[in-house]
Amino acid sequence: MRILPAPRNPPHDRNARPRPLAMSADTRAAWPKDVMTTEHSRPNRSGKPRHQDGGKPRFNRAPKPNHNHNPRRHRDEPEEKFIRRALPDIDTPFTQMGIDARVAINLPGLGIETPSPIQEKSIPGIVAGRDLLGLAQTGTGKTAAFGLPMLTRLLNIGRKPEPRTCRALILAPTRELATQIAENIDNYAAGTPIRQFRVVGGASINVQVQRLERGVDVLIATPGRLIDLIERGAIDLSQTGYLVLDEADQMLDIGFIHALRRIARMLPKERQTLLFSATMPKLMAELADSYLTDPLKVAVNPPGQAAEKIEQGVHFVNQGDKATLLAEYLSKHTDELAIVFGRTKHGSEKLSKLLEKWGYKVAAIHGNKSQGQRERALASFRAGDTKVLVATDVAARGLDIPQVAHVYNYDLPNVPENYVHRIGR
Repeated sequence: MRILPAPRNPPHDRNARPRPLAMSADTRAAWPKDVMTTEHSRPNRSGKPRHQDGGKPRFNRAPKPNHNHNPRRHRDEPEEKFIRRALPDIDTPFTQMGIDARVAINLPGLGIETPSPIQEKSIPGIVAGRDLLGLAQTGTGKTAAFGLPMLTRLLNIGRKPEPRTCRALILAPTRELATQIAENIDNYAAGTPIRQFRVVGGASINVQVQRLERGVDVLIATPGRLIDLIERGAIDLSQTGYLVLDEADQMLDIGFIHALRRIARMLPKERQTLLFSATMPKLMAELADSYLTDPLKVAVNPPGQAAEKIEQGVHFVNQGDKATLLAEYLSKHTDELAIVFGRTKHGSEKLSKLLEKWGYKVAAIHGNKSQGQRERALASFRAGDTKVLVATDVAARGLDIPQVAHVYNYDLPNVPENYVHRIGR
């Protein structure tokens, strides 16, 4: 047992009365007036004067940081979207074809005043619910031809999609084309509750899985990444009533036929299907027969024929002189955008570095570039910061960049039909 020593007390008189522990009355009342203290002048327990405003001394201290606040927490959350509540009262060529006024009101701001031939022939039938087989080149307005009636039909549903489902599915062969379609759908649907989401390779699949948990109205995808998400159980296509195959012939060329057949088995039989292509090879006709039911057939240009407004020329030159001849043409049009097509990824990269060495503002997109590199290259080219874009057929398929003034076929394409795609910017 440990014995603690008794506390030491100062000596005192045993007969003295104990001192009270606290005063029970305010003794300041008995103090002379001239020596009375105020709350401002009376010192505190530490002997330091109190603050002039009373209470404890105040200091100009910086506010304490809030460690629980994470500025990145809301970065990935969707921004609040403006929704137009009132139905616009407008009469345009598009509303006369059945396009919802909430969609048609956005078109003049996008430079779309009158329907293009493919839109004029396609939209009424799509609004009526018909399947469609469209033959049209890049730059003819295909995206609006299927996007505007699709949004009109989705707006008439009037409720949100179920989790992990999509109401409309748009398949594209390349990441760049999928991105371009997504941007156009966003512009068409401005002011409506319709939301689109793009899923492509090269981006985080975990982020895509998380976003699809809430369901989407319009899903734009490349076939390969869509298969990956289906295998993970991130998306259910049983409620998808609207299917679009854009640049379908290109999807067949790069080997997506098996992925397309697998995706088709997961879709409901009662659906509307739209198929767009610039060419009509034999396998394309077989695909159309299996996907479409009594389709409306629309052809703007005959298959394999370039648009009439494009001026074409050819030069016969030795392989070693091609780069010099290309530089001569680029030097004549330094302020205009140009696309240079190569046949291989390695050759395109080598040519882009050579042109950059010669002082041209150049970027390259091909299969060896990451998704971020390809997106930055295209953004710089669209903005005019880069004047020359060197690309392969797969990377640039379906891109619609109206500012492009010149297309150079540095290498001839492996597939003759790709020539039409190249020059139809």
